[in-house]
Amino acid sequence: MPAQKLVDKHCLRILNMEPRNIPTNNSHHQLMTGEDVDSVASTDSSYPSDPSSAAKNGRFTCLTRRQIVTVAVLCFVNLINYMDRFTIAAVLEQVKKYYGANNSSAGLLQTAFVFSYMIFAPAFGYLGDRYSRRWIMAGGVFMWSLTTLVGSYMENFHAFLFFRALVGIGEASYSTIAPTIISDLFVKNVRSRMLAIFYFAIPVGSGLGYIIGSETYKIAGQWQYALRVTPVMGVIAVLLIIFLMQDPARGESEGRTHDTTTSWFEDIRALFKNYSFMLSTLGFTCVTFVTGALAWWGPNFLVLGLKLQNENYEGSDDNVANIFGVITMIAGITGVSLGSYLAQRFRARWPNADPLVCAYGLLASAPLVFLATVTAKHNISVCYLLIFFGEVFLNLNWSIVADMILYVVVPTRRSTAEAFNILFSHALGDAGSPYLIGVISVALQAALSPTGAILPPSDANQPKSREEIEVEFLSLQYALFITCFVEVIGGLLFLLTAVYIVHDKIKASGDDCEQPRHIYADQTYLTHEQSQNLVT
Repeated sequence: MPAQKLVDKHCLRILNMEPRNIPTNNSHHQLMTGEDVDSVASTDSSYPSDPSSAAKNGRFTCLTRRQIVTVAVLCFVNLINYMDRFTIAAVLEQVKKYYGANNSSAGLLQTAFVFSYMIFAPAFGYLGDRYSRRWIMAGGVFMWSLTTLVGSYMENFHAFLFFRALVGIGEASYSTIAPTIISDLFVKNVRSRMLAIFYFAIPVGSGLGYIIGSETYKIAGQWQYALRVTPVMGVIAVLLIIFLMQDPARGESEGRTHDTTTSWFEDIRALFKNYSFMLSTLGFTCVTFVTGALAWWGPNFLVLGLKLQNENYEGSDDNVANIFGVITMIAGITGVSLGSYLAQRFRARWPNADPLVCAYGLLASAPLVFLATVTAKHNISVCYLLIFFGEVFLNLNWSIVADMILYVVVPTRRSTAEAFNILFSHALGDAGSPYLIGVISVALQAALSPTGAILPPSDANQPKSREEIEVEFLSLQYALFITCFVEVIGGLLFLLTAVYIVHDKIKASGDDCEQPRHIYADQTYLTHEQSQNLVT
């Protein structure tokens, strides 16, 4: 029969014809909707059921209490993780004055943190693929909580810098492992939604970091107390991880617990051959570069712009940090949720929608960030508005990139993939961008200054003249223009990712069907096994 001939083929090509308003079909012959074209086999009536089968089948209902609690714990830890990262950015001017540091030294604080963070990520990725993720995470969270607390008591800049670097080691243990736990609990659209919820913590935590940092300084009168809030929350997180978090078997959600691990060198070799993984990692590197630079220098830059708008400006730097934090929080929540929604919505028609949403988001963000830096000294309200929309488009990709990395890599090497992604994206991204922007701005000060000299370090007892403020503003503005070019490069890299994403996703799922490296927007592919399930 013709239908049987289709099944006998190695692959069955299904044209994209979406059913509209068709009543439920109760027969064994199931209609394929556009929502999850990659998972027809799992919607078959013969698909095995278990207490969490709804999550495994891509439906957002009937989740177990343990799954919900696990995601809540992971979100809480991710929240305080980013709070800790950006608390110091809220009190950066006070830190500079306390240690007598210039922009270059201030940027080095974040660079030292991210450098150790990315260097130790591969080690934790290797451990996370082979040993108990619960205890690795608990130990890491305890370590960065302790080092953050101890670092707040350091009176020497280099000692403070050393402890900021140690914080990065602790955070690397958590960031490489947490997304893989979500991956092993859920699949398909449920996984995408859970990852979106998980990555809400990035903008929310970053915004709370600014707010809590500035408000704690305002109440306590010392910037050091701003760094002593998250360690208390970190101890609570350690207890939650140990006693409440679920650590599922690797590949459990996809029924691939039988997969065996390979050597670390084989894992790395496979990742380098994975075009979608490598290109999306490079694209995400551009995102972290821009995010790191704007998050670190944004409040300081806006304060300089306000001082140029009004020579008699007497506003508090803390108020600017609070406003910037609120903008970052709202824009992040909007961007992450919008990006996740758009990706799930457009997958029904374009299987390569995920990288396309990331690409168009970055390309739309670039001109908005540029205009925000230009208007900072002319109209602060317009500047805030442009920053908001620029960050919305910039944040479209956070949960999407995490989802892509998980579904184009086999379960037994996902922690290694997360670690490599962290290493690469931070090494060329936010590990260097705050320091690079600081160094460029200091170098430009000599060219912009009427005297041809670099501005002296910040001094709490000696206010700056208008000429010095203008030189510092312009030098920082020109340095921040780099972020716009990096966003365009990132957009192009995600466009290249869209060429390979479908092939690599099918390959990682364990299917043997050979597909071309390119894809067509109006077609998707089903494997021989999926075809059998569809017809029978």
